[in-house]
Amino acid sequence: MKILKHPIFYFSVLLASTVYIANRLEVPLPNWVFFYINDFLCMPIVLSTCLAVLRIIKKTEMLYAPISVVLVLTIYFSMYFECVMPHINTRYTSDIIDVGLYSLGALLFFKFQKKLF
Repeated sequence: MKILKHPIFYFSVLLASTVYIANRLEVPLPNWVFFYINDFLCMPIVLSTCLAVLRIIKKTEMLYAPISVVLVLTIYFSMYFECVMPHINTRYTSDIIDVGLYSLGALLFFKFQKKLF
């Protein structure tokens, strides 16, 4: 449960929520904030939440996400949001930079999960 109480997790969720709300309220911010911040924060938030849920279910704080799980979830999110969703909903656009940001966020999560959580 200490993942969900960690200041970096709180900050990431708060920042992602703030960007989303600012976008919905049409607050003028640079385009890169709207287009890229949440893509970078997506995988650390998702992976941290998944790891916290697994730790709760297994009743141990000693579980960590292996590289295979991090890769599979990152590929899934990349394919879903960059390949599938643009064909279903015009709100989504395919952008290779987003894939890089998902990957960078996942890499940072994997590298620091044992030190932070």
